[in-house]
Amino acid sequence: MKILIIEDQHALAGALGEVCRQLGAEPTLAHSGAAAKQELAATKFSAVILDIGLPDVNGLTLLETLGDTPALVITAHGTLDNAVAAKRLGATAYLVKPLDLPQLREMLQQLLAGCRGASPKCRGPDSAADTAAATTSESSSLLIGAAPAMQRVFVEIAHACYGNVPVLLTGPTGTGKTLVARVIHANSARRDGPFVSLHCSALPETLLESELFGHEKNAFTGATAMRHGHIERAAGGTLLLDEVADIPLATQAKLLRFVEERTFVRVGGREDLHVDARLIAATNRDLQSEVAAGRFRQDLYFRLRVLEIELPALTARKEDLSALCAFFLGSLAPERKAEMSADALALLSAYPWPGNVRELRNALEHALAVSTGQTILPQHLPRHFRPASVAGDKFNAALASWLDARLRSGATYKEIAAELDAAVLKHLMSRFDHSPTALSRALQMNRATLLKKRKAAGLPSA
Repeated sequence: MKILIIEDQHALAGALGEVCRQLGAEPTLAHSGAAAKQELAATKFSAVILDIGLPDVNGLTLLETLGDTPALVITAHGTLDNAVAAKRLGATAYLVKPLDLPQLREMLQQLLAGCRGASPKCRGPDSAADTAAATTSESSSLLIGAAPAMQRVFVEIAHACYGNVPVLLTGPTGTGKTLVARVIHANSARRDGPFVSLHCSALPETLLESELFGHEKNAFTGATAMRHGHIERAAGGTLLLDEVADIPLATQAKLLRFVEERTFVRVGGREDLHVDARLIAATNRDLQSEVAAGRFRQDLYFRLRVLEIELPALTARKEDLSALCAFFLGSLAPERKAEMSADALALLSAYPWPGNVRELRNALEHALAVSTGQTILPQHLPRHFRPASVAGDKFNAALASWLDARLRSGATYKEIAAELDAAVLKHLMSRFDHSPTALSRALQMNRATLLKKRKAAGLPSA
């Protein structure tokens, strides 16, 4: 079997070739897009390894010329847009440099076995391809980062975009689960249908069932007319059930039937209704623990997690903080051209981020509101980001009040400095039993200088 390796880094291309030989394949190397086209025209290859960043073309453009030949796409700059585009154009697999050797071997074995995840014939309508790409760029701006945890997420999102099975989004609050659901919808075959979202924890049990499945007229007190639920509103599109773990067990049973059969009955109704809608569920809880505790149906859990995407906490991708800050500052106040100072960024890096990316956005919005220049400094961040103690805050407040009073009285800088010097020296002397020798040793100050300062401050000699 022959494999074409399209990679402009000669050392990496050689290493990839050696792995291919170890797997019993014959590698051919091409270091540019033009050379690759010549090889493809002359030879029938069993598989292709393709780098996006070629010197003469974007490697993704070559995917369209491969037909049904399996392709492994690799890149040094993994982004959600690249991952989605590679999947849309028929890539079998997608890896980000630096390459993990065991994972690479596994991918190549799948390629050689003819395992193709999606071919160009399965991409969906070509007429919608440009719209999908544009929507991805607009909707996925927050889904940025070079952290390995995010690279994994990009690949998983790309798989979800070109499937029709249920997706389970997990991860802490504030990591962007709703945004991911919107990106999946916008790049799916259902992109022209509605995207409907229901926050399950915000509704009581009786109202949640009605909101989800709809109700018939007179189904309960106050039901003066038939009402479509969120499932019917999502017909032909995507339904996001946010905080799905909060759905009561009785309602979970009805939801399971819809997931399995696309069939349900409105509250107070008797007629089976069929709706074609894709289901995406999101939760910040551990559903396996919820199943073990008897609060969530195991059969529903398995049906919802056909594809699972776990979004990482911000603490697991702190290398992305700088890029996220640049994006938020640019989107919140584009005319300001604001940027983070090194000290402010260091404070953000040391913070535990319980609210994740959502909390970061709020912090930067605060910083923009209280600052006037282009540079965000530590003092512009919310108070809890700063390391100052409560005692330090009280001292600063007292000092500011005293300085305001002295300035209003007309005191000069020399007078203010002398008063402060005298006050500090008075407190220090009392701590060392008014012993100049002990105090000068502790302060690493010349004893004669200390005595001179004590005299100038009008302090007693003993």
